[in-house]
Amino acid sequence: MAMLATFWIVLLVALNAPAGNGQSVQTDPSKSGFVGDTVELRCVFINGKPPVKISQVTWQKLINGTKQNVATANPDLGVSVLPPFKDRVSFKHPAVRQRSPSLEDTTIAFSNLRLSDEAAYICEYTTFPAGNRENMVNLTVFARPVTKMTLTSPTIVARTPKRKMPVATCMSANGKPPSVIKWDTTLKGEATFQETRNPNGTVTVRSNYIVLPSRETHRQKLTCIVTYRAEQFTDSVILNVQYEPEVKIEGFDGNWYLNRQDVKLTCNADANPAVTVYQWKLLNGSLPNNIEIKNNTLFFKGPVTYEFGGTYVCDATNSIGTRSGLVEVNVTEFPNSLPFDGREIPLEEHNSGAVIGGAVGGVALLVAAIALLVFFLRRRQRTFKGDYSTKKHVFGNGYSKAGGMTAHPPMPKNLQYPDDSDDEKKPAQISGPGGFEGGDRDFDGNSEDLKRPYFTVDEGESRDYDERTLAFQYDPEPEIADDMVSQTDGSVISKKEWYV
Repeated sequence: MAMLATFWIVLLVALNAPAGNGQSVQTDPSKSGFVGDTVELRCVFINGKPPVKISQVTWQKLINGTKQNVATANPDLGVSVLPPFKDRVSFKHPAVRQRSPSLEDTTIAFSNLRLSDEAAYICEYTTFPAGNRENMVNLTVFARPVTKMTLTSPTIVARTPKRKMPVATCMSANGKPPSVIKWDTTLKGEATFQETRNPNGTVTVRSNYIVLPSRETHRQKLTCIVTYRAEQFTDSVILNVQYEPEVKIEGFDGNWYLNRQDVKLTCNADANPAVTVYQWKLLNGSLPNNIEIKNNTLFFKGPVTYEFGGTYVCDATNSIGTRSGLVEVNVTEFPNSLPFDGREIPLEEHNSGAVIGGAVGGVALLVAAIALLVFFLRRRQRTFKGDYSTKKHVFGNGYSKAGGMTAHPPMPKNLQYPDDSDDEKKPAQISGPGGFEGGDRDFDGNSEDLKRPYFTVDEGESRDYDERTLAFQYDPEPEIADDMVSQTDGSVISKKEWYV
């Protein structure tokens, strides 16, 4: 293989090298054209000094190493074009076709190019006495593709369950070289590509665009962009997707109150094709008697009553299917408050206001409860909440709130009881430090002071004490200090013992 490649290189160099004595054949290295076009293959003989005689010029097609004659020009015999090039190949200059032709420029014109014309062409000069001189030109034939875009199906239906399907096809057929296809659209989809090589050497490129048919894809634009060499072709289609009705009931604004006039409900349906039948019904009941149905609208005659409340359902039907919409109508006794511009508050706006108002009211109620609790706590701290254990009697021995004993005169250290006492003992006076002296003061067993026990006794309680009652002697009744408050039961309460 390497030796064969080297041979062809040497041959091409030899063909393009100037001949001896300055003779040479000049051609273009390559030429190209599209199928059906006309292309010229230049061939010019450069004579030397001394000039040589041109005996004949022959154009040959080189295919797989084999030469095929295309056209011949002879000064004596004239011009000859061989089939299958007879009707499409001619020598450009008329001088070649004259009786005494001039063969220095033997450029030929190829018309109505075919893909089969693509090959290498050799322009060969036969001279005397220099011999043969030749050169070669490569001809490339391009095929401009045929581009078209179509809907995959004339009717695209969005069915349930939903599934993806090709909706449009873009094709660039019989191109050489092959084209490049791209899609331009706002639709969310995917593209598939397929290349097919044809027997004549061309390539057909096919691309499908796949989407999920739905109401949203209806009337969307799809654009196919085909790029072929430096050229660009565009084509577009508008999708026509058929789908079931999308139903929405309008007319209830959340403010239907008693005696309101001129209310209605309208069943709006987006469908392709259009809705042909509308049907109204009241869920779990029958429609009120004072209702008039016109096309897709329910007209409520007369003032609003509680009978108007309920769940209204609208069924919309087209050739694809039937879909329903519903609305819950609530009738109130009084109208909702209107905003400042006088319009009726929509249901959503009304509900939002109710939520905000409820939140503010809850916060205000919580603050009021906290303030009331603080008020009562402070009032309780400033008010005496004790019982009689906090009272001090002027007479007798009582306990203070703190539980400490009040100051009393010193008690006798020893008490002597007579031996003849069985149940209760009467203490005898024993002289000594802190005891009662017999001569100090007269002892009166019937004294009221002695009838007061050591502990606090309410004045309302009546009790008698006999001579065996413990005979403790108390100091005379002290005066009530300024910081003491007199009570109705004869006791006093110290202001210092009040709760702060």
